Amino acid sequence: MTNTPATAREGALADVAVLMPAFNGQADVERTLASFKEDAPIYALVVDDGSTPPIAAPDLPGMQVEILRMPKNGGIERALEAGIDALAARGFRYAARIDAGDLSVPQRLAKQRARMEASPALAALGMWTQVVTRSGEPLFMLRPAVQPQQLKRERLLRSPLVHPSVMLRVEAVKVVGNYRRQYPAAEDLDLFLRLMRRYDCANLPELGLFYEVNEGGISATKRRRQIVSTLRLQLAYLNVFNWRDWAGLAKSLLHFVMPYRTLQRIKRRLFA
Repeated sequence: MTNTPATAREGALADVAVLMPAFNGQADVERTLASFKEDAPIYALVVDDGSTPPIAAPDLPGMQVEILRMPKNGGIERALEAGIDALAARGFRYAARIDAGDLSVPQRLAKQRARMEASPALAALGMWTQVVTRSGEPLFMLRPAVQPQQLKRERLLRSPLVHPSVMLRVEAVKVVGNYRRQYPAAEDLDLFLRLMRRYDCANLPELGLFYEVNEGGISATKRRRQIVSTLRLQLAYLNVFNWRDWAGLAKSLLHFVMPYRTLQRIKRRLFA
């Protein structure tokens, strides 16, 4: 599909791009993109991370889909880094993250863009998220803090933003060094912590995403690597005078000995 610079596009979302990395899962890509319902044309960049067969751009009404193909499977960190670089080159101001299999609520992009436009200090804006099973059964809600200062206080206690729900200011992501590969499976927390050093991050206190728990996803299959990366980040950013940072460290260590399914059951009881 022909690349269309943001400056050549029209509509209220002309400077917004949906950013989705994908490795196989054509049906999930199509279902996720079809979930976006907005009152303006939508542009989506799917970064195909070496899928076999390659991801094909679905033909969806009101949406232009471009496929950026990686030469080989290199992981989500490389795919997102390449995606941000591509969007910056095309002149997009905002990147709305989502993962294949997740579903957007109607008007998510318009709501996030309006808040970002009204708050120039914001580099990232997430939304509350309903976690569901593959069949759509609700499990629990993720309701991270709303205000920037509270997020900074709790940044190591719990994930400050739900990654697939986030709208990013592309320029700010580039300023802090883009997505990186130094913290495998925790590339989102790495980015958020770097953004918080220079900018504000916040959440809209309303449902914006249905997040699908996938037993084959990163949190399940690369869990130990993710915990190690999280611990490295917690130690690097530790504020010894903030008890929440110590509690976050303890929680990560507990995750080492707690089975994944047990953790999901606990979350369901606590946040249902």
